[in-house]
Amino acid sequence: MIDWEIDSSWTLFLDRDGVINHRIMGGYVQSIDEFKFLEGVVDSIVSFTTSFSNIFVITNQQGIGKGIMSECNLLEIHTYMCEEIEKKGGKISKCYFAPELKSDLNSSRKPGPKLGLKAKEEFPEIDFSKSIMVGDTDSDIQFGKNLGMKTVRIKTIEPIKIEADYTCNSLIELSKKMLV
Repeated sequence: MIDWEIDSSWTLFLDRDGVINHRIMGGYVQSIDEFKFLEGVVDSIVSFTTSFSNIFVITNQQGIGKGIMSECNLLEIHTYMCEEIEKKGGKISKCYFAPELKSDLNSSRKPGPKLGLKAKEEFPEIDFSKSIMVGDTDSDIQFGKNLGMKTVRIKTIEPIKIEADYTCNSLIELSKKMLV
């Protein structure tokens, strides 16, 4: 059981690929057809919706910067993802994405804090000390730490150099450990 005294004033930030949907290693989810929810994710987000004030998706999407996909493709995928979650009673407040390449200067990519700060600008009720970042990579965990959030790592094949506050195998496992 995770005892962080979570109540409805808390905010949940979720990485997308590898946390919400199957990640294409070495590639990019470029269409709705390629977007496949991980097992139990939709139900987990539904249960999180009743416990958190807001749920945000924070995702690096350099496939746009590489010209492999368009921003329109990404928005179609995110619309589909959010609609499927809403059909079951869950809600994603907003999806934030960084389209830049890793090499771009002044990027909004994680682990930098820009996407989190943009969310706070648009949703001033966010308190990063009462927020959780869930991700599967070091950049996700560092993003959360950079903003003073609690961090949760979903274990994948990614090497771990930065320890999270909590580690588990899936979003559904996290929901069972976190929610009463």
